[in-house]
Amino acid sequence: MATETRDIQKHVLPNGLVVITETMPHVRSVSVGVWVRNGSRREVPEENGLAHFMEHMVFKGTERRSAEAIAREMDSVGGMLDAFTSKEQICFNAKVLDEHLPIAFDVIADLVLRPKFDSEDVKKERQVVLEEIKMDLDNPEYLLHEIFTRGFWPQHSLGRPILGTPDTVKAFNRDSLFTRFRDWFAPDHLVVTAAGNVTHEQVLELVQREFGHMNPTGPAESNGAPRTEAPIHLEAKRDLEQVHLCIGVPSVPLGHEDRFAVAVLNNLLGGGMSSRLFQNIREKQGLAYAVFSELTPYSDAGMMTVYAGTAAETVGQVIDLTIQEFRALKESPVPEEELRRSKNHLKGSLMLSLESTSSRMSNLARQELYFGRFYSLDEILAGIEAVTHEELQSLAQRYFQAGLIAVTVLGPLNGFTLDRSRLAC
Repeated sequence: MATETRDIQKHVLPNGLVVITETMPHVRSVSVGVWVRNGSRREVPEENGLAHFMEHMVFKGTERRSAEAIAREMDSVGGMLDAFTSKEQICFNAKVLDEHLPIAFDVIADLVLRPKFDSEDVKKERQVVLEEIKMDLDNPEYLLHEIFTRGFWPQHSLGRPILGTPDTVKAFNRDSLFTRFRDWFAPDHLVVTAAGNVTHEQVLELVQREFGHMNPTGPAESNGAPRTEAPIHLEAKRDLEQVHLCIGVPSVPLGHEDRFAVAVLNNLLGGGMSSRLFQNIREKQGLAYAVFSELTPYSDAGMMTVYAGTAAETVGQVIDLTIQEFRALKESPVPEEELRRSKNHLKGSLMLSLESTSSRMSNLARQELYFGRFYSLDEILAGIEAVTHEELQSLAQRYFQAGLIAVTVLGPLNGFTLDRSRLAC
């Protein structure tokens, strides 16, 4: 299998800012991102949602540009400007034609270095975020996962919602934004990545001009890995047509040596249309339209969850079938043909996911943020290829245990109850 060598370069500024580029001469676009190493997990409880609120607020205007000017400038070059907050990062990114990179970079640097945080804007944006929270709470799948995660990692910021709660958001003000902004947006907490038709020198020059003068603030304090709990939580919500359920167990952190084996295990269990859960629960039994498993890994913790939406009268059956799959993976080695299919599925989706400049730009950042080094595609493919039947079985035995399984059920419960003995696998 021939894979290309990627033209990747990295440079660390004296103030700690990391710059990584990938030159792709065969494309016309460039994607660039500024990544802040502080997501919502850095928040204290009463500030829950502040990182996401800050990401919103920088778009309301900077010392040099109004909110409208920011939008207009990107539209005028046909570019895309975006931002997101996760539990471990805040990211501001743009995708433009190669000749427009200086404009895009100027806009992003403005957002990251010179936000105004105007008090009137803070008031307005609070309202916007409160509506965003309401919108998400109206989505049962979102609500289910929030309830599940809070129970899985209670008393820890990884268990709290990225958007915050109505109570915390109402309390945000200009001062709380500025205090955190100064700590979090320091150069030694920033990673700048770019991929596309651009040279490393070009990007480095832009970064040095905007960020070179900044002073580092020193490493951020870590709040340690969360302690995982395994609650069974049933929440009645009568106005839903379906019952939504989430069944989860602890998993490995993002950089763990077992990450490839866990990815293969997840893929087999519920990662695609040929996975065991999909084939059994949807295709054979017809009990759910949506059923899948997914991994949520962080720097020091992880979880593997199974989601399904089903009728009130079949919830118990879907739980039993899921536990049955857990048991099967513990008891017998995965057949060779199924293992091969799962590895090929993972490899194929990985390679397809690297088609665009924006996905490569994100990939560079993730590797730096979590590994501090770059893994070539060949290394990753070899890691997937090396996974054995024995590893999968021993992971299943380690994590699929009744005492570790957390369950959240949301919807019209009609008297449904769940006892831990039913989770024995």
